[in-house]
Amino acid sequence: MLKIHNKKAMEEYVLKYKINDIFTEDMRPFMELLLFKKGEYICRDNEKLNYLFFFVDGKAKVYSTLSNGKSLLLCFYQGFKVLGDLEMINSEPVSTNVQVIEDTYCIGISTEKVKTCLLDDAKFLRYICNSLGEKLNRCSKNSSINLLYPLENRLASYILATGENLDESLTEISELLGTSYRHLLRTLNNMCQKGLIKKSNSGFQIIDKNVLIKLASDLYIN
Repeated sequence: MLKIHNKKAMEEYVLKYKINDIFTEDMRPFMELLLFKKGEYICRDNEKLNYLFFFVDGKAKVYSTLSNGKSLLLCFYQGFKVLGDLEMINSEPVSTNVQVIEDTYCIGISTEKVKTCLLDDAKFLRYICNSLGEKLNRCSKNSSINLLYPLENRLASYILATGENLDESLTEISELLGTSYRHLLRTLNNMCQKGLIKKSNSGFQIIDKNVLIKLASDLYIN
């Protein structure tokens, strides 16, 4: 994580997403613009958060770590999102992993400032209630996706969300999508035979993006 000392850039994000309207008082003096490079984690399961984050630019995947050590994909973040709201309210460690899949910018307000300035702010708390309600609906939707949608649809969404070239570990992807390595490999091979993707030295590349988009149907995208 890098702190970016660019007040103009931060102000543009604050105005674009009307972030300061969430609070009763002006919180801009306490905001920091933070850059997470591709592959970095904004937060990890069981870690303590040092910031309330406003996700303003980039893309990240969100997944949970299960008791058996495996992982399960919950969704992808892109566009404006709030991270750490539940943890701030309950003073609990993080319960999910948020890993950026491209360079990503967040605006952060330190936990200390949240506790001293915001936990008694009725306007902020109403916003957080709405945010948590949306997350509950999203969690319900994504649980249904993992249970009911075929792997081909979920994989198409994953490929589109992560970029033009799928170069991650297939073992990790199979865990995230809740399937076996063999089933994942069979599905990738079927997609290659259909001309949707092709295998390369660096992974799998998209060939027919339009068909992938139809298959994906915005699954996992939030």
